[in-house]
Amino acid sequence: MPLDVKLMNGTALLLVLGFVVLSVVAGGQWLGRLPVFSLKGVTVMGDMNHNSPLTLRANVAPGLNGNFFSVDLARARKAFESVPWVRHAVVRREFPNRLRVELQEHVAVAYWGAEPELRLMNSYGEVFEANLGEVEQDNLPKLSGPDGQSADVLAMYRTLAPLLTGMDMPLELLELTGRGSWRARLDGGAVIELGRGAPDEVGDRLQRFLKTLTQVTSRYARSPGSLESADLRHVNGYAVKLRGVTTLAADGGKK
Repeated sequence: MPLDVKLMNGTALLLVLGFVVLSVVAGGQWLGRLPVFSLKGVTVMGDMNHNSPLTLRANVAPGLNGNFFSVDLARARKAFESVPWVRHAVVRREFPNRLRVELQEHVAVAYWGAEPELRLMNSYGEVFEANLGEVEQDNLPKLSGPDGQSADVLAMYRTLAPLLTGMDMPLELLELTGRGSWRARLDGGAVIELGRGAPDEVGDRLQRFLKTLTQVTSRYARSPGSLESADLRHVNGYAVKLRGVTTLAADGGKK
């Protein structure tokens, strides 16, 4: 076959293919603009303890632009996750004109920070902003530490709290200082300096202290509840201060 004929046939084939592609694109755009594909609603499922479907739609709907085909799902997900108490959202298209959203809310397990800038921490150790008045649980512990270490503080709390609760000495506040040392304040006001270390190391240190605390306090006719402070940072022991017990003799000298 002559070269010019081959070129003509090739050109014709390309033109036909181009026409087909343009027709498909144009047809798709035409279909996408049909009213049937305009977004008609959003189905919300999952955790909704602090948000109702009505308020969610009202807050998010203004940011949902486009139709079933063109709506930006990533942008829609971010819009839902910007709502207070929403931790994670999964957004899917629901043919022909709806969106289906499944939500996961934060579960508050502690307060984070210091007054008056308290925030909330969820069960993953993540800090989030929400109305503190909407917290349903009573007597949440207070945790604090450097930014970015909230998960580490929660892990330490989960190690230490059961040990203290077993002695009827609930843990009210756990702090990781800027120097990397741990400090606990109990429900009765006692402060325990725990020193440095990972959860297992600090937990073992606290456990050894608690095993002998009753014996120590009984020498002074006191109970563990009379503890005012303790310092566990000593290598071979600890120092304690008990309510109503002084270390000074009547003449002002040390015992």
